Amino acid sequence: MTSSTVHKQSNSQDAEIWQNLKKAIASSSGFLNWQQARGELNESLDVQVRHYLEETLATLAY
Repeated sequence: MTSSTVHKQSNSQDAEIWQNLKKAIASSSGFLNWQQARGELNESLDVQVRHYLEETLATLAY
């Protein structure tokens, strides 16, 4: 197996993990409450989840 093949498999696995994690986060009550508090958002779910995680981690770090 070449390093290019391994890298492509790793990227594919990472993408699959992110999709599953994003779905789990998006269905959580914490995310839904956060989303509702922010009002209507025109951002993609990917961007919303990233913002939610950034804000959550910033709060935990405080």
